[in-house]
Amino acid sequence: MQKKIEQAQILLDALPYIQKYKDEIFVIKYGGSAQINPELKSKFAQDVILLHLVGIKPVIVHGGGKKINELLDKLEIKSKFVDGLRVTTKEVMEVVEMVLSGNINKEIINLLNMNGAKALGLTGKDGKFMTASAKANGKYGLVGEINHIDNKVIENLLNEQFIPVVAPIASGDQLEHPGFNINADLAASKIAASLKARKVIFLTDIQGVLNKEKELLSTLTKEEIQKYKDDETIVGGMIPKVDACLEAVDGGVEKAHIIDGRIEHSLLLEIFTNDGIGTVIKN
Repeated sequence: MQKKIEQAQILLDALPYIQKYKDEIFVIKYGGSAQINPELKSKFAQDVILLHLVGIKPVIVHGGGKKINELLDKLEIKSKFVDGLRVTTKEVMEVVEMVLSGNINKEIINLLNMNGAKALGLTGKDGKFMTASAKANGKYGLVGEINHIDNKVIENLLNEQFIPVVAPIASGDQLEHPGFNINADLAASKIAASLKARKVIFLTDIQGVLNKEKELLSTLTKEEIQKYKDDETIVGGMIPKVDACLEAVDGGVEKAHIIDGRIEHSLLLEIFTNDGIGTVIKN
């Protein structure tokens, strides 16, 4: 009986957050181990469906760099990275689109649908809802910077109770343009800001932002982030992650979260508990 009472208390502890976030949009960047490990995939799907059932409106944005690398190697297509970005030729772009919109996107949709959701996948080319131009005047090939997001496409899906699953490929401005490869973190932040989402949440393979003693920094402001960049506490791959968070917050998103997707039910632990499990970035 005591165990049942404790279970009821867990639900009651979550109740204020359920009430607070009802009808709010949460953009979730899905990546890392949570996108690869079969057990974590299943837990992620359960979390998203629970969010949906309690009235939150999740929008999923995903990457897929590992699978893109695997297919490029298999096809013996060479690609290189400059400044941490994959230089995307037209040939590489065909593979990127094949993997992101054809393979990974459909896998996520099927995962959610099989767990009882109503999910629908799309890229920025669908309804031309996300358009871009070449980043740094084409220095990185078909890597793009988002110019415009048409909210109506996503909002219409949410109004019809669909869970949108977005592959980060943007439309070009010419009839036969192959499209642009968009960094998934930046796509998530731009979409979150455009939709005026309440939260944007990035699933990663690290606890969150850590200090030099490898301790979790549970909250950060813009000023603190700059300080930690200056003293090289925040380095490497965490820099674009926090920059994406800042862009979302500057664009009107209330809070950005970086959480450890290797933890089962990490989304629920971050959203519905007092302390959360990751780093929250806010104004």
